[in-house]
Amino acid sequence: MGNGAPTLAEQAYDVVEEMIVTLALPPGAIFSEGELSERIGIGRTPLREALQRLAADRLVTTLPRRGMRVAGINLLDFLALLETRRVLDRLIAARAAKRATLVQREALHTCAVVMQQATADLHAFLRADRVGDELIEAAAHNPFATRAAAPLHAHCRRFWCQYRHEGDLTASVALHVALLEAVADGEPTAAECAADALLNYLVEFTREILELD
Repeated sequence: MGNGAPTLAEQAYDVVEEMIVTLALPPGAIFSEGELSERIGIGRTPLREALQRLAADRLVTTLPRRGMRVAGINLLDFLALLETRRVLDRLIAARAAKRATLVQREALHTCAVVMQQATADLHAFLRADRVGDELIEAAAHNPFATRAAAPLHAHCRRFWCQYRHEGDLTASVALHVALLEAVADGEPTAAECAADALLNYLVEFTREILELD
């Protein structure tokens, strides 16, 4: 997203991605551009551009002559995704801690406060999580790493939303806040450790669902 106001295609992407992440569009759901355009109140041309991005992110797939389908969640593939995300997140967190501007550090501290206040509100937490990811990615000044990481984060938000259980939100909030604060405080080593701790949590969470030792 650029520095100015978001385009209609960017707005459509944000809206549909949130619907997928929060399971308003659940895995396997089939929809047409026309139906979705009417549902979200955004025209088909910008929506089509957004859906192309979501397809590239592997969140939707095209069904010839039938519309689009929300991608399913493959648990074993998700472990491979987490391996990739760990490498990217460590790099991005460390670079962001070194390179963030004063304004960005203040925004990260603010996001941490918002995140802490979202302990009992899943949707507020998911929105704060995305904002925090975008702030850290912008502060890292590494577009190659951040372009690769952003869709992985969306997949993780959806996965966590699908499989969360009682108590998860409090633990996840604490881990995200620790990462935001380490980056905001300009501590690259602490930021890497916080990124690792968050990924350790996600891996353990996934393995529990898979019932792996």
